[in-house]
Amino acid sequence: MDDSSNEEHNIRTEEFKVSGSDLVDKVKDVVHKGNIRRVVIKTEAGKTLIDIPLTVGVAGAIIAPQLAAISAIAALVLRCSVLIERVVEDEKPEAEGE
Repeated sequence: MDDSSNEEHNIRTEEFKVSGSDLVDKVKDVVHKGNIRRVVIKTEAGKTLIDIPLTVGVAGAIIAPQLAAISAIAALVLRCSVLIERVVEDEKPEAEGE
C-alpha cells in the first residue's frame, strides 16, 4: 500500500494491489468506510481502466452502475491496482490554557 498526503486539500491517496476476483469487494469496502472522493482502477502496467469521482459521503446504492462496470473489469484482469482519494478531517489542537 502506498500512502501520500495532499495537505493543501486534505486529501490522502492510498493504492492497493488486488486480484480481479477481489476487486469489487475492495471497492465496496473502501466506499463503505466513507470519505472517498475518487476511485481509480489501473492495470499492473499503470494504465487507467476506470476513474470514478465520488461525492463525499456517497451511499453504496448510488454507485451501483459503477460497481457493474468494475465487475466487468474484474472479469478481464488478473491483478490490478485500486487507487483511492480519501478526504481527511482536520484535527485542530485545542488551545492551551482554556
